[in-house]
Amino acid sequence: MLVVAVLGAAFAAQAVAALRPHVPLLLAATATSLLVEGVLHRWQRGMVSVFAKSHADITVRHVLRDLLLVVGLLRLSEQDRETAYAALVAGLLVFYTLHCAIQAVSVLVRRIRTLPVVTRNIDASALRLSPAPSALLRRPGQRLLVFGMPSTAGLLATAVTGEPRYAAFGIAVSLGLSLKGLYDLLVLLLPSRRPAGEQEVLDWFDAWLAEYRPTVGLYFSGGASSAYQANMWLEPLAKLRGRPVIVLRERFMVQKIAATDVPIICLPKVTTLMRLEQSTLQALIHPSNSGKTSQVLRIPTLKHTFVNHGESDKLSSCNPYAKAYDEVWVAGPAARERYATAEVGVEDKDVREIGRPQLDAVRPYAGPPTGPYTTVLYAPTWEGWDGNPGNTSVIEAGENLVRALLADPGVRLLYKPHPLTGSVDARAGAADLRIRELVRAANRERTGERPTDDGELARRTQELDRLTTTAFRSAADQVERMLLQSTPEPGRAEAVVRATAAWERAYWASLPTSEHQVVTDARPALYTCFNQADLLISDVSSVVSDFLASGKPYAVANTSGLDEEVFRTAFPTAGAATVLTPDAAGMPALLDAVRHPERDELADARAALKRRLLGPDEPTSQVRFNAAVQALCSVAREHRTRMADRLAAELPGQRQESPSAPERETAATSGVLTLPR
Repeated sequence: MLVVAVLGAAFAAQAVAALRPHVPLLLAATATSLLVEGVLHRWQRGMVSVFAKSHADITVRHVLRDLLLVVGLLRLSEQDRETAYAALVAGLLVFYTLHCAIQAVSVLVRRIRTLPVVTRNIDASALRLSPAPSALLRRPGQRLLVFGMPSTAGLLATAVTGEPRYAAFGIAVSLGLSLKGLYDLLVLLLPSRRPAGEQEVLDWFDAWLAEYRPTVGLYFSGGASSAYQANMWLEPLAKLRGRPVIVLRERFMVQKIAATDVPIICLPKVTTLMRLEQSTLQALIHPSNSGKTSQVLRIPTLKHTFVNHGESDKLSSCNPYAKAYDEVWVAGPAARERYATAEVGVEDKDVREIGRPQLDAVRPYAGPPTGPYTTVLYAPTWEGWDGNPGNTSVIEAGENLVRALLADPGVRLLYKPHPLTGSVDARAGAADLRIRELVRAANRERTGERPTDDGELARRTQELDRLTTTAFRSAADQVERMLLQSTPEPGRAEAVVRATAAWERAYWASLPTSEHQVVTDARPALYTCFNQADLLISDVSSVVSDFLASGKPYAVANTSGLDEEVFRTAFPTAGAATVLTPDAAGMPALLDAVRHPERDELADARAALKRRLLGPDEPTSQVRFNAAVQALCSVAREHRTRMADRLAAELPGQRQESPSAPERETAATSGVLTLPR
């Protein structure tokens, strides 16, 4: 609001200076308003939107600024200079006309560069992809500030000196910049510089599907913060037999998907999505539910399975929407029982246990802490959409839990809050900030030798960034990104796995073993925090289920208000946990059991619960996942064969034109079934 007030005061002062007239005030007020514009566009983007909604956008403000300068010149001028100043006004009008023309052409260029299919890891050179125009030409506010700066400076110089030639020169420079920008955009409209048209792109897409012949896909739709739900399935997907593909619906999500060699296709329109019906694709794997999921479920030639992005005792882990899928794949028997108990319409025959392929990276329990510190991971979940007070422990218990941990001189705390903490309930966000301050304060009082910086972490970070980040210009649009990401480096996904492991080793080695940590970045990942921890404290969430793969002790905070026995019954994942009350009274005994395994009375219960939640260790989850995919694809092929036979029987007049039974079997096996329209 201070910035807004300064901008308003600058315009008021400029108006007073123009009408009096008063040159020093006019100069100072104009310079101040231009400076504030820069601050707005650099650090206050939200206020820029507020101004636009109030019909006081950058164009209006810039016109007003120049108009006041012209008024000041007219008040300062002698009678014989009015003709010269009229020419300056005409020049300004031409400049603003060119500004509007550039914006119109920029919109047209953006439209022709918005393709119906966005890809990654696919050679799309046939689509005549090209670099995007300058970002300045696509952002009207910044463009007007930059292109209009010479004319404003010239008008100010004329106001100070009384020489119209300065204003004329500044306006001429602004006109030149505008004409050059308009030319650069018009060139992109030439047939030879345009990307392929919509029909040409769709024909190319059909040809790519026919050549690649995908068999199984990962379907994902969601917001920017939900990309982790798809990313956790990338490695298991890449290890599948067959030809996997990733199907997205939002254009921005193409860049949110982590490094992978699997082809990525984004199909924003339903009409484009329906082209998958005529492809060899047989099954789609769904890690989450979304409004757009119902659209792909309409394709009759595909089979669909819901794998979720984590399992817990929350109601969201047995959502009634799951009955829309052909199958539901869960980790172990506990999830099967959860669906049966919930009675949401998912039949037991449609539930398949596959384990959790992602948990192969979690190291098993290797005994109690051997060093001077016991590493405790506190990873609470977020508050959720349903407002249930027991969802997250951050609000009612978080600070008590952290204080109890920090009070033990032998504890090293890793605090990893959920990324969505505070997004629904402001109290959770405030508690999260207080917890972080507690950790910082504890570190100020704890002294420890910091490892010598040998540059290893910096080298590993640089290598990992090189493998996982494509260097885009700030002006790059989707077409340019498609061009740069058309052919991934062979074996890059395996290289990323190795580089990530090396980075994680360097990261943990770079930290003092006594220092508490707040982990909020994408790296290090949750599972590598599991491997560092001797104990997990969390809420009723999928974090608990995944941590059980390690066999290490864990605790669950009970902020639901339920009695402990009722709580354990209601939430089976807490059956082998130490249940902590909001006041953290049981913390000393919990830490003692971690340090002295002979006092750990829950070890056998954890092993049994691990089998219930995650299934057996053999065969591995990846093997079971692959077998489930192959079985579902087989069901899809059999369904296509039956559909082809039924079609031939119901349309006897088509029999001579229809394929023979052996031909139909071949078509169904390959995945292609063409039905009459």
